[in-house]
Amino acid sequence: MIFISHNISLDDHEVELNAIRAQGAGGQNVNKVSSAIHLRFNIRASSLSDSQKQRLLTSKDSRINKEGVLIIKAQQFRTQEKNKTDAFERLQQFIINATHVNKTRRLSKPSKNARRKRMDQKTQRGRTKSLRGKVDF
Repeated sequence: MIFISHNISLDDHEVELNAIRAQGAGGQNVNKVSSAIHLRFNIRASSLSDSQKQRLLTSKDSRINKEGVLIIKAQQFRTQEKNKTDAFERLQQFIINATHVNKTRRLSKPSKNARRKRMDQKTQRGRTKSLRGKVDF
C-alpha cells in the first residue's frame, strides 16, 4: 500500500518500477549498475476516484503520455533505494498538487464599525486637505 495523503492511497500493483542505467557521468560503476528508476503509474487504470483521475489527466504535465501513464525518472542519487524513495515522493507530490481543491471564496461585507472608521478617516483627511488651501487675510 502506498499512502499519498490521509484519504488517498494506492495499491502496490498500480505502480510499476523498472531499474535502468543512469545517464551522465559516474565513473567506472555507471556502466555496470542499474541505479536509476523508471516509475510508471497508469492514471486511467488506478483506484483513484473519477474526479481525481480527471484532474490528474488535465494537468499540463509533460510526464503524462497520451495513454494516461505518468512516467517519473529518478536518477539523482547513486543508490537504487534512494532513487526509488525519490520517485515515490515525486509521485506523491504530483498527486497531492493535482488533486488539491482550493476553497471557494465567499463574498463578505465589512462590519458596521469598519465602515464607520473608514468614513471617519475620510472626513479627517478631507479636513486636513481643506486646511492646506490659501489663507485669505
